[in-house]
Amino acid sequence: MKAGTFIKPGKVELKDYPMPELKSENDAIIKIVRSCVCGSDLWWFRGISQRKANSTTGHEAIGIVEQVGAEVTQVKPGDFVIAPFTHGCGHCAACLAGFDGNCFNQGNEINGGYQGEYLKFHNANWALVKIPGKPSDYTAEQLNDFLALADVMATGYHAAASAEVKIGDTTVVFGDGAVGLCGVIAAKLRGAKRIIAMSRHQDRQKLAVEFGATDIVPERGDEAVKRVLELTNGNGADSVLECVGTKQSIQTALQVGRPGAIVGRVGVPQNPAIDTTALFWKNIGLRGGIAPVTTYDRDILLDAVLSGKIHPGRVFTKSFKLAQIQEAYEAMDQREAIKSLLVVNQ
Repeated sequence: MKAGTFIKPGKVELKDYPMPELKSENDAIIKIVRSCVCGSDLWWFRGISQRKANSTTGHEAIGIVEQVGAEVTQVKPGDFVIAPFTHGCGHCAACLAGFDGNCFNQGNEINGGYQGEYLKFHNANWALVKIPGKPSDYTAEQLNDFLALADVMATGYHAAASAEVKIGDTTVVFGDGAVGLCGVIAAKLRGAKRIIAMSRHQDRQKLAVEFGATDIVPERGDEAVKRVLELTNGNGADSVLECVGTKQSIQTALQVGRPGAIVGRVGVPQNPAIDTTALFWKNIGLRGGIAPVTTYDRDILLDAVLSGKIHPGRVFTKSFKLAQIQEAYEAMDQREAIKSLLVVNQ
């Protein structure tokens, strides 16, 4: 089988690997139908963060179950599934509390291999999310919606849930990548009345508005804070979603909420130090982290996709074959695509 492999910053390629095998009684082997490139993949593609050379890549996929271990009873060969990156066990304290992204039993396996033809998936009995029917029952657009539930839609929703977005809120969303755009979808799904999207890219602004944004703010830093306060009559927002992770984005997000607002943070932090002093004086809350993908998919998001209420797959603006994996990464790196789709099997 072939799988995407990190060679060095700026270079990924397909390599041949042995077919994956079941290593535990809670594993499954999945034939990948669709995968994609994530914005977080760009950190190591650009050399900003470290990744081991010759490691397999990808952490989002949908596919067909091929084999299951002896303890896997919730899915069976032939089932169509979402393969989240979180691998929750479903029975530890974190999973039971609804935070399967922090599962205590994920194991030591580093996420990777989803950008390939086959995948060995750990904690398959609970973490996999079964989709009714088979891939041929759905349109290409619906398949894209399901794929978004493997990470970005659940991560955008986690930002909104962490910020406690509620009906009637004015919500600010930082980040116009796939996660930020899904954050706009999530804010609207949770009932926000006004959604201010921080974006300076025309194609992303357009999609944000189609997803439910009511205002677009292209400014950054102090000018962004000033503009949000103008839009909210000086009060600030009721809830804030931070979906970038850079120092500037986080610092700006901490300044645009009204007293008592909560910043829901899902952007992978790129700076270890944050001055939280200002939060004290405004009673601003800061929370968030790794999304509990399986929990959100099962409780809310899969039904929202199946009913046609949300269409997060629209963040895939360019499609590639698996053999074009280098081009898929380059398209995102150069902002030619919001999110690159990898078509693996029909």
